[in-house]
Amino acid sequence: MARNKAPFEGYFGIGIMEPKTEANVGTLWRSASILGASFLFTIGRRYKKQSSDTNKAWKDIPLFNYADFDDFYQHLPYSCQLVGIELDDTAVPVEQFQHPERCIYLLGSEDHGLPNVVRARCHYLVQLPGASSMNVASAGSIMLYDRHLKTQLPSIFPAQP
Repeated sequence: MARNKAPFEGYFGIGIMEPKTEANVGTLWRSASILGASFLFTIGRRYKKQSSDTNKAWKDIPLFNYADFDDFYQHLPYSCQLVGIELDDTAVPVEQFQHPERCIYLLGSEDHGLPNVVRARCHYLVQLPGASSMNVASAGSIMLYDRHLKTQLPSIFPAQP
């Protein structure tokens, strides 16, 4: 049986390093499910089921928990790019970012973002608009929507001859 080919192959996951609240994880899980993520994860803190996941995203995509960044990094899939989302002078503005086909998006906690040692191990750093940190679930949802929009544009607006 032949598989339907999407205009953009690959997979992606998204997660939070040391999430501050379970509500942020639940909200991001819901967005990840709606916008096509393959999985969600947390680093350094386990998630407890909570009410912000109103569409029961746990039925659609798995959630993985890692003890610390090293544990997470050792389990990166083969040929998968790590994309840190962070306010950083070296980060690419999201408007200019081209999403890798296989990647994992990593968000830092709202209290202190991604530590410098983690930023240094990311393949890409991407910055969302604004001069200050936004809610981590909102930031993740914006990044997922940006991927969705940029991967759907070729099929929505085909190149003109």
